[in-house]
Amino acid sequence: MERPEPELIRQSWRTVSRNPLEHGTVLFARLFALEPSLLPLFQYNGRQFSSPEDCLSSPEFLDHIRKVMLVIDAAVTNVEDLSSLEEYLASLGKKHRAVGVRLSSFSTVGESLLYMLERCLGPAFTLATRAAWSQLYGAVVQAMSRGWDGE
Repeated sequence: MERPEPELIRQSWRTVSRNPLEHGTVLFARLFALEPSLLPLFQYNGRQFSSPEDCLSSPEFLDHIRKVMLVIDAAVTNVEDLSSLEEYLASLGKKHRAVGVRLSSFSTVGESLLYMLERCLGPAFTLATRAAWSQLYGAVVQAMSRGWDGE
């Protein structure tokens, strides 16, 4: 990734990371609105959630949101050397595959991430910022998709 994209990503992430749980909840609320078939994949102690709201308010799912936001934080921190995260991301991809996530769902996750960033950043979410995040997310998905390839 060439400059100025890494700085746009870091600068925008500083704003988001001030309240990761709130913004992560926006991301997942959007995800469930766009792809409701993902909701049943989230079960804790055999409990199936009856609605996205039920899921988004459960302590176990809030932990999942925190973990997702930490992965995004790691990608932002390593934006100029994502190869350092490749094995971790491929392993994360395998975990997602094991619970039934389809690789095609990552497109909806990307849309939800951009939606969350736009909601959080408002006018500061410029076309250049959007392009930088799209590029970063694409690289993360490429690494995670190795979990589907069995590599």
